[in-house]
Amino acid sequence: MSSTSVPASRPSLGIIGFGAFGRLMARHLRPHFRLCAHDPALPPGHCVDGAVLDSLAAAAECPVVVLAVPVSRLADTVRAIGPHLQPGALVLDVGSVKVVPADIMRRGLPAHVGIVATHPLFGPQSARNGIAGLKVAVCPVRGGDGPRVGAFLRRALGLHVVMTTPDAHDREAAVVQGLTHLIAKVLVQMEPLPARMTTRSFDLLMQGVAMVRHDAPEVFEAIEQANPYAREVRRRFFDLASKLDAELEGDLPWGCAPHPP
Repeated sequence: MSSTSVPASRPSLGIIGFGAFGRLMARHLRPHFRLCAHDPALPPGHCVDGAVLDSLAAAAECPVVVLAVPVSRLADTVRAIGPHLQPGALVLDVGSVKVVPADIMRRGLPAHVGIVATHPLFGPQSARNGIAGLKVAVCPVRGGDGPRVGAFLRRALGLHVVMTTPDAHDREAAVVQGLTHLIAKVLVQMEPLPARMTTRSFDLLMQGVAMVRHDAPEVFEAIEQANPYAREVRRRFFDLASKLDAELEGDLPWGCAPHPP
């Protein structure tokens, strides 16, 4: 798709970080925006998935800027784009955790820009058949753009929008993502696993593993280490698993594993 396929009257949107998820965004946003993308690993001047690859400054000068970089690189990216952001611009991130990114953006971005932290609760694998009906968390951080962002994602992209706060997001994501990715990581290390004589529940479990097995290592690191609530959930999971193992080995009377308070 050439850059001239989108009418010039449509607003510009900059995507900083053009990996697998940046390109997924571009494919769904290109009917609505003129897209300018920057990634230090990609040479400028080409059009990929409807986005024109350009300099960091060009992407950051758009009225809407989406940061699609790992959490570990977010602070450096925020510092780099600060001088190029226009007054009244809107900056969003798409990371898997929200407390840390929201704080980085709030502290590091100029006061004249709005900030909305988002987390699309899907990835390239789970979105391969389309994104309509999938969930996205929207966390207003600065300014009044949160409801407008939520309305666009709902009406234009067909997403199920969950309006929340960074703290509430991370509390739930520590269980929803933290345990999912943790269990998937263990099962992958146990391979090869049965593939012929399987139950429906096992097939569903392996479908879940398949959705996250190819995620970049930075995603797992963010989910398990950058979420302030992940360690507590992980410790409780392992504690309950250890007690259940002790019961099965006969070291504890059956049924002694503690129940959640």
